[in-house]
Amino acid sequence: MDQPVSTHELTRNRIERRWVTAFEPDTSLLDSQWDQTIKAVIKVQRKTDIFKTRTQTWKQSEEIAYYVSDHVSPTEDFACAIRNHWGVENRNHYVRDVTLGEDASRIRCKPGNFARLRSFALNILRKNGEQNISLAMFGNALNIDKVMQYQGVS
Repeated sequence: MDQPVSTHELTRNRIERRWVTAFEPDTSLLDSQWDQTIKAVIKVQRKTDIFKTRTQTWKQSEEIAYYVSDHVSPTEDFACAIRNHWGVENRNHYVRDVTLGEDASRIRCKPGNFARLRSFALNILRKNGEQNISLAMFGNALNIDKVMQYQGVS
């Protein structure tokens, strides 16, 4: 397939290097059920250095992850898709867990109804251009008139 793709990111106290390689699977490793489905295997190797401010030292970690795909694309496309997938985690799941307290919820009777209410609230906030959900919720708690001005509420 294509040449491996490497990226290097430096943010605050973190240096992360990624190498993405895509290759065709060895058909001898696949049974007949999967040989028509898996068209590409993607290997992502990550090396991360995190600066620990308390100890003034660097902590290093390394991991390798494998992905499979049912189609063949350029390695750059696979690298971009894998990296962008984490945006879903950061914008949705993290907000639900931390800001909306979903993991700490003690609701045991029909929790799906409350999950839908959380989704409803997030959708309204996002539709109205709110970037920082925690800050928006704090402002809305102080001023109910702000909530009523959102599109999609009334």
